Order: sequence, then structure tokens, then C-alpha cells
Amino acid sequence: MKAMRLKAPGSPLELTELTLPAPREQELRIAVEACGVCRTDLHVLEGELPDIHCPLTLGHEVVGRVIEAGAAAGRFKAGDRVGVPWLAYTCGVCAYCRSGRENLCRTARFTGYTRDGGYAEELLADARYCLPLPAGPAASLAPLLCAGLIGYRAYRTAGEGANLGLYGFGAAAHIVAQVARAQGRRIFAFTRSGDEAAQRFARTLGAVWAGGSDERPPEPLDAAILFAPVGALVPAALAAVSPGGRVVCAGIHMSDIPAFPYRLLWEERSVCSVANLTRRDGEEFLTLAAALGLECTVERFALTDANRALERLRGGALTGAAVLEMPLRT
Repeated sequence: MKAMRLKAPGSPLELTELTLPAPREQELRIAVEACGVCRTDLHVLEGELPDIHCPLTLGHEVVGRVIEAGAAAGRFKAGDRVGVPWLAYTCGVCAYCRSGRENLCRTARFTGYTRDGGYAEELLADARYCLPLPAGPAASLAPLLCAGLIGYRAYRTAGEGANLGLYGFGAAAHIVAQVARAQGRRIFAFTRSGDEAAQRFARTLGAVWAGGSDERPPEPLDAAILFAPVGALVPAALAAVSPGGRVVCAGIHMSDIPAFPYRLLWEERSVCSVANLTRRDGEEFLTLAAALGLECTVERFALTDANRALERLRGGALTGAAVLEMPLRT
């Protein structure tokens, strides 16, 4: 089978022929139908995350069908459609795992980072961390498995205030905006300065206001979620939220946060981050996505065009999410 592999951080992905071993007892061998292209993939490719071991296959928004299941693979069997998300393994016995916080497990493994992911025609995945999927085209489902999941975790963390700011209106924000609108909240979308296309896109999804990240919204926010990995947006968002408001940093990597005056944090404003996801997050969000009929706007690319998809993501040229599609199997 073919995969687009990272041979060294900072280098373009290379098309490579691989042969996967048979799945171990709790593993699935999966034929990939589609794999989303996530900003975290860029952070891995550019060496911005620690302990990157190459060669490596990126990709953690994987939709596929089970080809072969290990003897103890549990609820999945050959022919089943599954989603493979970022969280690939946890120990199950540490204090974090035992308290429902497996996203913080110190020995966790991650798809497309510490184990091979879905920029490939096939992959192996631990069945215990795969997710059943709602009906729908593979390319439209793929972004739900990270942009949707981490967006949902950030959205819950932001609290229940009516006015929600989203900084960086890309794959995750365009999904969160649909959830927030369905639940009666008002979205304020912040994009790169002058990005009128992204601002128009945000308005089509129900944003009551859209402008540059260097602008102040027309009214105070109850909370803000930062999807853009730009540390300078933290004090900007704090300045935009009301007393008691919360700023949630949703990315796995961010540039340094500059010094800012304490008055921006005072009056019980807070800054926090979200990290990874739990299997419960996945099950809850995918159920919600099906109930709300969430629709992902995607740009489709062939597997061999992965570098071009990543470059468009890097340049902020995408509308919605990029997705790699694999050829149909006969």
C-alpha cells in the first residue's frame, strides 16, 4: 500500500510503498477512505512538537473500513466503517485515566504523531480507541474527528455564555459555529486582517459579526476560543471578554504569549487550554453531530497531493477543511 511519509521534520512528505503486518489482538487493519488535514499535522511536519520520530505517516482524522480485525478487537469486524481520531492509546491505570481524564495520560499515544496515521491507503489502529461513525460521505465526516472533537471540547470548556468569539475561522471554528448557532448562541468570528472571504464564510454560518483579529467586537464577549496558534491573540481576546469571561486556547502548539497588563486578567477573567480528547468526547460529539446534521465544508485532494493541501492550510487559503481522498477499492 502507498503512504505519504515524513522522512525528516521540515521536509516535504514522500510517497512510499509499505506493507503492514497483520493486526495484533486489539488492532484493526483499516482501508482508508478519507483523512482530514489538520493544523496539528503542520506542527508535526515543521518539528514544533517534541519527540517526533521519523519516518512517520501523518493524519488523525481518518474514515475507513475494517479489512481485518484482531482476535480481541471487540465491537468492530471486517466491513465496519470506523473513525480513527487523535487519541490512539492510553494506559488505563494512571490517576488521569482512572478519573476520566485519559486525555492527560502520560503514556498516551497519538495517531499521526507517535504512531502512523491516515495519509495512507491503509493503517493499523487500536480498536478500543476507534469510533463508530454516523452516515455520510467519508470526506465530510473526516474533519469531525479532530476539528470537530477538539472544537467541541473547547466549546464545552468555554461555558454557556451567549456571546462567543472564535479566533481563527477554519476547520474547527466552522463546525463549532454550527453547534453554537443551533444552541442559540451568538458567534463573533475573528480572521486574519483583511481576509474578507473567511469573514463572508463565517457570516454564511450564522456569525452575527466577522472581522479581523486586530479588531474589537461591537459588544463584549462572554468567552472566546482561540484556534489560531498565535500567542498575541491571548491578550487581545482577554480585552474583548467581559468580567468573568474565559479565553480557551484550543491548539496543541502556540507561539509565545506576550506580556500583558494584569488589568486584562482582573475581574475574574481566565485563560485555559484544552488538550487532546477522550473517547467519551468522541462518542458525545458524534452523536450530537448526527442529531444536528452538521455539515463540513471541505476541499478534496488526492493522497499524492498531501503537500499541496498542507501548503494551502499553512497559507490560510482553505475554506473549511482539507481532506485527502483515497481511490475507491473494487
